[in-house]
Amino acid sequence: MDLGLKDKVVVISGAAGHPGSIGEVMLRALAREGAIPAVVDRNARGFGYVEELQAQGIDAHFAQTDVTEPEQMAAAVKQIVGKYGRIDAVINNVGVNDGVGLEGSLDDFMYSLKLNMVSYWLLVKHCFPYLKESKGNVLNIGSKVGYTGQGNTSGYAAAKGGVLALTREWAVDFVKYGMRSNAIIIAESYTPAYDTWIRGLENGEAKLKSITNRIPLENRMTTPEEIANTALFLISDLASHTTGQHVFVDGGYVHLDRALLTQA
Repeated sequence: MDLGLKDKVVVISGAAGHPGSIGEVMLRALAREGAIPAVVDRNARGFGYVEELQAQGIDAHFAQTDVTEPEQMAAAVKQIVGKYGRIDAVINNVGVNDGVGLEGSLDDFMYSLKLNMVSYWLLVKHCFPYLKESKGNVLNIGSKVGYTGQGNTSGYAAAKGGVLALTREWAVDFVKYGMRSNAIIIAESYTPAYDTWIRGLENGEAKLKSITNRIPLENRMTTPEEIANTALFLISDLASHTTGQHVFVDGGYVHLDRALLTQA
């Protein structure tokens, strides 16, 4: 399906993760649709990803940026606009479930908020003038933790709850400009980071099975590709009257009847 994203400049944060991470998979999906991905990430891995795409004749840009630093975020957007002259969509994809709970320090808690929520606000703030010109839109990548909690991760939970609120706040702000704001909510997706966590557990395979048994649809995790497909649809004009929505891409994990579980 042609999503109409060809030559659209899409600023995406957190897309320089390991191969198979949600951001990296979204980056590849954008490139396949003919969009121009502009990656904002602190990891130098982004240079390699963009060089690889450019070698295939695909236009892309990498702005190495610490997303918690306001000056760097402003400079990244200025760099992107200086190269392309426009911004058509923003995908906020930064997220680190860092385990900063009540026993953590205030500094660690505040940093978690800066990384997982304030960075979203910073990127949209600096892209906003250009999004107004293009009647563009924003997509925030959220987490079930913002709805359900998880335990011992106060910083991440607070940040992701804030992202959900910002999604709807921005939808209100955007109405008069003909713009949209939405969020995808992820529950269990088998990314490289998830794999590292499972492998670090003494009973990793048993833990993984206990989790997948609790995912109603097909008793499996959501793939990064499925998340990317939904993301591209939501930033496209095919979703032109969808705004202020929290779209769960989770196999029914959060909402469906617990009676569907395959085992207790």
